[in-house]
Amino acid sequence: MSHPVLSPIETRVLGVLAEKQRTVPDSYPLTLNALVSGCNQKTSRNPLMELSDADVQAAIDSLKGYSLVMESSGGRVARYEHNIERVLRVPSQSTILLTVLMLRGPQTAGELRIACDRMHNFADISSVEAFLDELAERPAGALVVKLARLPGARESRWAQLLSGEPPAQAPVAASRESVAPAETSLGEIAALRLNVSRLEAEVARLKALTARICSELGIPDET
Repeated sequence: MSHPVLSPIETRVLGVLAEKQRTVPDSYPLTLNALVSGCNQKTSRNPLMELSDADVQAAIDSLKGYSLVMESSGGRVARYEHNIERVLRVPSQSTILLTVLMLRGPQTAGELRIACDRMHNFADISSVEAFLDELAERPAGALVVKLARLPGARESRWAQLLSGEPPAQAPVAASRESVAPAETSLGEIAALRLNVSRLEAEVARLKALTARICSELGIPDET
C-alpha cells in the first residue's frame, strides 16, 4: 500500500480539515478547538465521536509525521491544514470524494454527489463515478474500493481505503433498511425530493404568469 493506514481518529481529523477548507474558508486553517468541534459534530458524521483535545492533538502529530497535516507558522494560536493533494497526488475533486467517505462512511455515487454539493458541484453521477474509478485504479495504490452490492440494493457503495480495508457491511445494511426500502437508495430519495421541489417552484411560477396574463387580457383565471 502506497499510503499509511490511518486510525479512525486520524481519518476523522484529516476529513474535517479537508471539509472545513471548503465550507468555512474564512476560518481555515483551523485551530485545535475548531478541529475538535468539527470532529465531534453530530451532523454529517458516521460514526459519531466524542474526542478530547488530547485525542485530536495526538492525531495531528501523527498526521504531521506523514506530511498529511501542516501547522501554520505565525500567530498566537497554532492552526492546522491538510496536505492531501500533494501527498497523495490526487485532484481536488478526488479529495472531496475522499473527504465525504472519511466523514460519513460508505456511500453510493448518488449519495456522494449530493453530500459533496457544498464543496463541489459534480455535473452528474457519471462524473462522480469517473473520479471514483480513477481512485480505485490508481497506479500508486487504490484509495477507494467498490463494495459488493447488498441484497436488494440497486447501487453499490464505495468506501475509502485510507483507514485500511473496510469492515463487514451487514450492520450498515440493516440500518439503511430501517431508513428506506432496500430497493431505493438514500441518494435516489434525496435526488427525487430535490426534483419535486424544483417542479413545485416551476408550477408556482407558471401559475403566477398565467394569472398575470389572464388579468391583462381580462379573462377569468381557471388555474
